[in-house]
Amino acid sequence: MYLNALALITVSLALVNAQAASIFGPIVPGTTGKLGDAPIIANNTIGVSYQAVLPQSPTTGFRGYIIGSSVTNGTGVVFSTNLYGFSDEAALGPFLYHIHESPVPSDGNCTGTGAHLDPYVRGEIPPCDPSTPQMCQVGDLVGKHGNITTSPFQANYLDLYISDQPGASTFFGNRSLVIHSSNTTRLTCANFTLLAAATSSSSGLPPASTHTNAIPDSGSALAKSAGGGAVLVGILALLV
Repeated sequence: MYLNALALITVSLALVNAQAASIFGPIVPGTTGKLGDAPIIANNTIGVSYQAVLPQSPTTGFRGYIIGSSVTNGTGVVFSTNLYGFSDEAALGPFLYHIHESPVPSDGNCTGTGAHLDPYVRGEIPPCDPSTPQMCQVGDLVGKHGNITTSPFQANYLDLYISDQPGASTFFGNRSLVIHSSNTTRLTCANFTLLAAATSSSSGLPPASTHTNAIPDSGSALAKSAGGGAVLVGILALLV
């Protein structure tokens, strides 16, 4: 029975991968944007964090958050991702998630978020090669860091090509997070909002941060432990 179940899982995964390949096509190494590759962002403000918290939507079980925080050397942004509640929708995966160019409109319609954040006009097709993340769309978190494959899904990673500087073309703090099924249907979305802002310091010490929002408690055990992700972000930031 165990072997039969394992075989069924293997076949299912193969079908999912085949579906994804039929939609996006194969990876073509060397594909870059019309305006070139994304540069490494080295001037981010220390102590700044933005978060996107998924809404309590009646149309999907997806819940959770993603937090993006600057690191101590100002290079790139560390993301802490904690998503859960979508076990019943596993057949729609592997799931995709991206930073989109526009915020979620007041009516909550995820279509209003526009396309992926792509200031270098790279485009979605062919899929980007994760070994050359500078050639991916800036907002293509899946292409650079991998799909959502399990519930809960928890991941922490450094993205060198995203800015926390308002006005920059790669700034993510006024954009949105969108979750897609494997066929690119938009399932749920949320705006990034300021979680912690840097404050100036006259002592010569690194700037402190002022927290402006808190991750809401959904009542689940996982949600109550969500703060651990923020702590891990802080640890990663100190190590970078």
